[in-house]
Amino acid sequence: MKKIIVLLSIVVLFLSGCSAYRLDCTDLGSNIKILLSEKVDIYNVYFDGYKYYVPKGIKLINKDEYNAIFLDKSNNKYYLYVDAISYYHKTKNTYMIDEKIHYSNKLEYNDKTGYINIEEIDGKYFVQFMFNYAKMEAYVPEEDLTTVVNNMCLVLRTVKFNDDVLESLIGDNVLSYQEENFTLFDTESSNEDFLEVVQDSGSTSEKDDFESDEEIKLDESY
Repeated sequence: MKKIIVLLSIVVLFLSGCSAYRLDCTDLGSNIKILLSEKVDIYNVYFDGYKYYVPKGIKLINKDEYNAIFLDKSNNKYYLYVDAISYYHKTKNTYMIDEKIHYSNKLEYNDKTGYINIEEIDGKYFVQFMFNYAKMEAYVPEEDLTTVVNNMCLVLRTVKFNDDVLESLIGDNVLSYQEENFTLFDTESSNEDFLEVVQDSGSTSEKDDFESDEEIKLDESY
């Protein structure tokens, strides 16, 4: 009987395409290391020049150029900016750890770099997570912090660029290329900028339609 149970477990893991790992409910650093160290090759969202994977329990509610907004089951909003220009120029990560905030770390896994900053503001946590030339931000309550960071890992680790498409979009027009992105993703933006955007967006009750990992093809270019 035990052998049958073990075999069934292996089959389930194989069919789901998932690795067996245990995440901690409180240890952010350990979770980030586990999730970003894993090499994955799964995608369900496709746009011009890049693609990525959105995990179960999160849905895409808005997309504009290289920006996107997601919503999870707890009504937390995630703001994503894919920095195709920095990827095209292979801009180096020059981030310095900030020891004055709740959590700060420089990231380097599988030849991809980035950083994470988590700052406590007015009883909630402002998360800035940059990895693999994409950045996610959110302003969440303490009880959702670990889940939100884990979800960000699952998205950011899968961002993959299509060099040929980006060359056609950016290469010959790099001097005149115009980016339209949320101010909260600018290098010089402040926490106040982000909080203002969150407040202006208002609350939402879009908690339905959180189904499975079905493929989302909004603008396929692969």
